[in-house]
Formats: sequence, structure tokens, C-alpha cells
Amino acid sequence: METGEAADGPGQPDGEGIRFSCASFNQDSTSLALGTPTGYKLFSLTMVENLDCIHESAETSDVYIAERLFSSSLVVVVSSAMPQRMNIYHFKKGTEICNYSYPNNILAVKLNRQRLVVCLEESIYIHNIKDMKLLKTLLNTPSNSSGLCALSINHSNSYLSYPGSATIGEIIVYDTNNLNTVTMIPAHDSPLAALTFNASATKLASASERGTVIRVFSIPEGLRLFEFRRGMKRYVNISSLSFSPDGQFLCASSNTETVHIFKLGPSGGDEAATWTAYMGKMFSAASSYFPAHVSGMMSQDRAFATVHLLASGQRNVCTLAMIQKLPRVLVATADGQLFIYNVDPLDGGECMLAHKHRLFNVDDDKVEGGESKSSAVTGPVQTCPSYAATAALPASAPVTATLTGYSEDGGTKKGEVIPEHEFAAGPVCLDDENEFPPINWCRDGTGGGQTRRS
Repeated sequence: METGEAADGPGQPDGEGIRFSCASFNQDSTSLALGTPTGYKLFSLTMVENLDCIHESAETSDVYIAERLFSSSLVVVVSSAMPQRMNIYHFKKGTEICNYSYPNNILAVKLNRQRLVVCLEESIYIHNIKDMKLLKTLLNTPSNSSGLCALSINHSNSYLSYPGSATIGEIIVYDTNNLNTVTMIPAHDSPLAALTFNASATKLASASERGTVIRVFSIPEGLRLFEFRRGMKRYVNISSLSFSPDGQFLCASSNTETVHIFKLGPSGGDEAATWTAYMGKMFSAASSYFPAHVSGMMSQDRAFATVHLLASGQRNVCTLAMIQKLPRVLVATADGQLFIYNVDPLDGGECMLAHKHRLFNVDDDKVEGGESKSSAVTGPVQTCPSYAATAALPASAPVTATLTGYSEDGGTKKGEVIPEHEFAAGPVCLDDENEFPPINWCRDGTGGGQTRRS
């Protein structure tokens, strides 16, 4: 599941009371990564009432990008102290796997089991995550000051989406496996603000800077499947979009106090065969016979469920996840809190707060005076173990451990499709040094993803 950041720019968060520079849920929403002024933190999200801090690093200051590869030990970190350099760590060992430098500031890093993508303002670098070889550089991309892009979590259909224009909402869909452009989608009239793929990479959701309409397209064809209107009276800044694991729901958070959850259809597998999608296509076909202001409304829908946050005006990131076998909405807010809400998948409506966690051990945290009894639920303050003594190696010193390779296909026959769960349990667990990476790294600092084999 693709995520957003909880603050803008390299180490320059907006708003008051912000405790961290970025927040990102991992690809399957089983953990949360925070970039902080003193390092980064990783939290496990397998329980509602207990939030475990599984790692805390205080060796890198002002981290504004922190991305974890699923539930593995690989974490990517970028600091505002060196915004042109990406560091990749094996956090359980406290060692650095490698680092890469780029010509300009890194604005976003996305990764799945096959690819690692680095987004700069006017270029994109695509690496093979197995050995970090640079596979493709997309130069002279449209100006993208926020680093907006999305990478599908499905390694078989590894698609990348990014803005195709700086002035209108065009989306470029790029196949990072075959290294070619798949399609260009004219999604919105105004510039893009958010993008995300569903888990199977068969759908792409987008929102523009106006924030009033969210659209869902088929991938790789780029056909419009759904259109949801989150509001008509005011423009909002949508900060994140996220599909549920089964693809049935899509949530959107913004700078307002409301998180909207839309229902795509009764089936999470192939919505194209469902009644909802069928009617949507019928409306789309009929819309060509009506004026634009009439036909547009025929394919729009209201939110199926909503979450009302305690405050508005601050950046946040949301995701839909299954925790303890029930659907939940998770919202990490820029003031250092994580809210977990229950979702009624049948009736929708207002989502109830299940638990609230503070992500930092601070003495001045206070429960808001206007909270209701349900929203005053507060999780226990967590104490994170210190990894300072075994944190990442200095960038000036090469990694000396011998790291042997792993089988790219996990032992399956050539040409056979590897199920996601088998691949996850096999070569990318990153629990010991024999699984990743397949070579030693010698960091030469030459930029643009260039490295040497030891």
C-alpha cells in the first residue's frame, strides 16, 4: 500500500507541535516508520491496544524519509543533513548495506520486492533491489517538487506512476519490470496531489490539488472505473490515498478533520465482473450523450464511511489494514499520534475510535479538553529499545561482512508465478546476512546510483 508523508520537504515540516518529519506505513500496513529530528523509529501494527516500538535509531539526524520493505530488516533513510544521499540499513544488525548519492535532493523513495525507486524533482532512478544495480534513469520528467509518485507493491506487476505534467493532472504509468511506459492517463484538470495502487496493481487511484474528486483507473489500460466526490463546497489538500488489502475500499485523508472511505464494489477480486462496475461502465458510456455537468455527476458517489479526527489543519497519513482479523483505519498525525478506528464493512457510517497511541515519550502530551469519552482512550506509553551502540556504520567506512546471495525466484521453476506470501517468507526476510544483499558494497559516492563490487 502506497503512503504519504506527514510533513513537507526535507526536514521542514509545516504546522505547530510536529514531533516528526515523515510517517509512512510499509507496503502491507504491518508497521509504521517515523523520521524524527534525532533519527527514525519503527513500530509494529499487529495489535490494536499495544504499539510495539521494534527499532529506534538515533545515529542520523533530521530524517525526512524512512521506508521499510514489508516486514523485513531493510529500511531506507534520507536525512536533511545530506538530502542527496540515500542510506539502506539492515536495522536488526545495526549495519549499513549501502548508500547512493544523486545529483539533487531526494524527494521520495518507493520500494517493493523487485524494485527500488528514487524520485528527484526532475528525474527518477529505478534500481533492482536484489543488487541495487541501476536499471533505468528517467530524465527530464515534469517538475515534481513534492516528489509525488507511487510504486505498486506487487512484484509481478511492478508499476510506477508519476505526474506527466506540472500544470494538469496527467499520470504516467511505467512498467519497472520491462522498463517501458505503459500508458498516460488524463486524470484531472489540475495538478496531481496523491496517487496509490491497489495490492494487485490492477487499479490506480488519484486526486488533484483541488481535492474534490478522487478517480480510480484500471491498470494497465488506464480506463476510468470509479469517481468519488469527497466534497463540493471547498478545495482541500489530500495528503494520502490508500486501498484496503482486498481492494474493496479506498480511504483519503486531507488537511480537514474528516477521513473519507469509499466503497468500490462487493468483490475484492475482479470488480470488473461486479454489478457496481457494470453499472459504472454503463453510466460512463451513456455520459457521452449528456452535458458535461450532468454526465459527471452520474459516476460520482458519496463516502461509504467517515472518520472524524480530533483536529484539522495538520498533515497526516492514513491506511486501511486488517488488524486482529478486523478492518481498521489507521491515521498517523503530525503531532505524534496514531489513531486506530474500527470500520463497519457492511453498513459503513461513522467509524469508532478503537485506540489512540502517542508515538513519543513526552511529558507535555495532554488529552484534548474537548474529547469525547471514546476518543479519550489512550494507549500505554511505549519505551523503545536503544540501538545506539549498534546503529548504522559511518558512511566513510565500507561494509566488510561477506554477504552471500539468494535465489531470485525462491526456488520456483523458471517462468512460474511466485505467490506473494511465498516470496515474502523466503528470500527477502532479511533476518540473517545470507539473504540480502547478494554482494559486498563499496560506496564510492559518485552519485546517480553508481557502485562497485568489492
